[in-house]
Amino acid sequence: MRFVKTIENIWKIEDLRKRLITTLFFIAIYRFGSFVVLPGVDPVQLQALQSNASTGLLSLLDMFSGGAFANASIFALGIMPYISASIVIQLLGVALPYFQKLQREGESGRTKMNQYTRYLTVMILMVQGPAYIYGALGAAVPGGFWDWVLPTTIILASGSMFVLWLGERITDKGIGNGISFIILIGIIARLPHALIGEFDSRLRDSGGGLIVFMLEIVFLLFIIAAAIMLVQGARKVPVQYAKRIVGNRQYGGVRQYIPLKVNAANVMPIIFAQAIMFIPITVANFTAKEGGGFLSALMDHTSVWYNILFALMIIAFTYFYTAITINPTQMAEDLKRNNGFIPGVKPGKRTAEYIDTIMSRITLPGSVFLALVAIMPAFASFFGVSGQFAQFFGGTSLLIIVGVVLDTLQQIESHLLMRHYDGLLKSGKIKGRTGSIAAY
Repeated sequence: MRFVKTIENIWKIEDLRKRLITTLFFIAIYRFGSFVVLPGVDPVQLQALQSNASTGLLSLLDMFSGGAFANASIFALGIMPYISASIVIQLLGVALPYFQKLQREGESGRTKMNQYTRYLTVMILMVQGPAYIYGALGAAVPGGFWDWVLPTTIILASGSMFVLWLGERITDKGIGNGISFIILIGIIARLPHALIGEFDSRLRDSGGGLIVFMLEIVFLLFIIAAAIMLVQGARKVPVQYAKRIVGNRQYGGVRQYIPLKVNAANVMPIIFAQAIMFIPITVANFTAKEGGGFLSALMDHTSVWYNILFALMIIAFTYFYTAITINPTQMAEDLKRNNGFIPGVKPGKRTAEYIDTIMSRITLPGSVFLALVAIMPAFASFFGVSGQFAQFFGGTSLLIIVGVVLDTLQQIESHLLMRHYDGLLKSGKIKGRTGSIAAY
């Protein structure tokens, strides 16, 4: 009955109720648009695309678009071009002084960088649009470049930018984390179909298929628990805050902790790596060829080379994103300014070096664990799990589901606690993520 009481409390809070209804409204628009087929596409030829998008790397693209990719929808390109543009802009923020200056300018700098991200998103869309039309649609293309391809590319680009607008409205007017929520809805939309398909295939298996299916569900729950631990895991660094200082001595004070997360980058490295791993399929679509050798291996998400490169990129991006989100020097200065210090470590430079060392040590196992979770779908496919259902045994899909759900529950709980209602859990707090994809 506690769950029913919590729902009643949520409904009593007018602001929270409006935000939830607004979020559901925008989600409904997004799901409706996923089934609006591009004008002029041959329905018969569309079946071939849906068949191709049920396996391989195309199934991942279809998952991130919530099925819009296979439906040849106006939202077929989804939100991933914006993610790719965000990656490039963040990399420029490390490499170019101009973007570094924008990062230091606060809100005005972020606004300018968001504008550049949108401009770059449009440029990427104008490239990916023809690639999708010639590569994915193929024989379903009813006309030439000027009379159909160019107008359809503009429609696809407009559809993706509209999806981006929906995500921003969910962030401003809805429950928050709009871009993350759009991706989450697309992934969850594919879950029932994948689950039913796997169940049906196991029922047809005469060799204890139902028992195997139950074992798969148990293993999936285990992977979900591991993903939650990965998102929430942290190491606490003790900090002593002095109440008063006389000379070089500190009197009184209170001990607190700095929670340094084992995976401070959360799901962003896997999002970054996944966006880059989609490049080969885009190139193949543009050339309308399958490719060969190494390129062919990169187009198969179950191949050894694909998963090795994917894992290495995740580890590298974990260190990169941790470096740009965690600033040990700033943390050391804040501690010194507030009369705080780490016991046994001198304030200032030594404190910054100590925090940086701790972060480097805990980031390695966190990045390796993140990479293992990311490539888990390949192992699931190896043991006979269907391709669509295997995507939920780790990878980007599972981590996004866990991370966004935790973030959303944390925001709902904060609304409840602010108005003196019980939270979603009897004890403890729901730990969300910081520096996640929600930052977009």
